[in-house]
Amino acid sequence: MAKRQAASLTPLPGSGGGRDASLACGLFRTRQHSLDIARPLSAEDMTVQPMEDASPTKWHLAHVTWFFETFILVPHAPGYRVFDDNFAYCFNSYYESAGPRQPRPFRGMLTRPSLDRVIDYRAHVDAALGQLSRNDGLEAGEIARLVEIGINHEQQHQELMLTDILALFAANPLRPAYGEPAQRRDGGDTGDPVWVSCPGGIRNVGHDSDGFAWDNERPAHPVLLQPYRLADRLVSNARWLEFIADGGYRNPLLWLSDGWSTVAREGWQAPLYWEERDGAWHQMSLAGLRPVDPAAPVCHISYYEADAFARWASRRLPSEFEWEHAATAGFDLRDLYGARWQWTQSAYLPYPGYRAPEGALGEYNGKFMVSQQVLRGASSATPAGHSRPTYRNFFYPRQRWQFTGLRLAADAA
Repeated sequence: MAKRQAASLTPLPGSGGGRDASLACGLFRTRQHSLDIARPLSAEDMTVQPMEDASPTKWHLAHVTWFFETFILVPHAPGYRVFDDNFAYCFNSYYESAGPRQPRPFRGMLTRPSLDRVIDYRAHVDAALGQLSRNDGLEAGEIARLVEIGINHEQQHQELMLTDILALFAANPLRPAYGEPAQRRDGGDTGDPVWVSCPGGIRNVGHDSDGFAWDNERPAHPVLLQPYRLADRLVSNARWLEFIADGGYRNPLLWLSDGWSTVAREGWQAPLYWEERDGAWHQMSLAGLRPVDPAAPVCHISYYEADAFARWASRRLPSEFEWEHAATAGFDLRDLYGARWQWTQSAYLPYPGYRAPEGALGEYNGKFMVSQQVLRGASSATPAGHSRPTYRNFFYPRQRWQFTGLRLAADAA
């Protein structure tokens, strides 16, 4: 795989200076990183879909390429030749206005096009993007905006690639490892948290600067917060083991109704990827199956589990605005980013005055603003530079294949 990728990715442009050069560097650095993530995998690894929520790595590599082709090259690169007319059906994700597509649960059926064909597709699109950059095409305001969206979109899929690879390897009876254990970026331990008091009042939230942000982070607006307290660290595996031992997964009084129904239907007894072996809990990770580390922050839990744990601990989850205020106010909080996405009690809803962008890209965030919960922060799988206090991640309450954990909150004493 490494040899094929290295041969297929043309060294990409260095042109001009200023924002265009910086944007081009960021673009092709991002494009290369996706190939680096895929490098340890076989062609077979990159084709299989372990569950409906996850997508094959090959599909991710092609989808992010389709994004650049569809939204930048076709409308803005004169003379651009579409690589394969069939790819729009194969690799569109959920853009209804862009046409029909392969149903999400059946992306793993795309044994064709081959991996080689997908790598060639990436090279074709990258060459066209390089030509656009050399022609100073990235300097135009609208194209620059679309390139920034494309970079951030591909970064999101880079995290999804890792979470989906883990889902695949966890379903494999050999429990293969994707790579060596990474040096831990979090400050996990088994000690009790320090409770940080946060003042209430009218606080501004949302993105209000010129830097990149998704449309769902805007417009900035004031909110009223009551005084609250926030744990200075994430909940650890040690605390979760106490929750399990105390019957947390067997006590319906701790659970929301939908959560308890999910526990009963799915037979949950522990976080996703946990399994008992010889009386001890182990957890599947990108480094393979390993004993649960008591000091590490708990991972791969649903909103339902986070909410039940908070109730068991006589605490609650923070609102997304409490989390954002604490993250921007300079309080002494650990692991805001780089360890786990953190569930909040906030439903994923539009901010006051929100308007989805026009066109197909308006489908990116706005149409999902129902029945999901907001997560804040970033995880160990989040690409560097893809974190900020206003970032709003969102998933359905039942989902737990992402690198999700929790930080407890409480009302002011």
